[in-house]
Amino acid sequence: MPTISMFYGILVRMFFRDAEKHHVPHIHADYQGAVAIYSIPDGSVLAGQLPPGKHKLVVAWMEIHRDELLADWELAVNGKNPFNIKGLDQ
Repeated sequence: MPTISMFYGILVRMFFRDAEKHHVPHIHADYQGAVAIYSIPDGSVLAGQLPPGKHKLVVAWMEIHRDELLADWELAVNGKNPFNIKGLDQ
């Protein structure tokens, strides 16, 4: 699962061909062992949770980069490497 962004200690990852379990475009956000899975289209949490402050950062980052995330999703589900996306602290 490639890491597509890192900011404020949060790793954002996207699995290759990972459309079957959650059935929507999504990312995996990891902060110090806590993992949450977020829907790309609306930013909702599909599974897991992050600390509240980190959750807000991920949702804000997703809002800024939604088009890039959807483009990366198309690459990933077709077995291609997604591009890196700038974090909030870059």
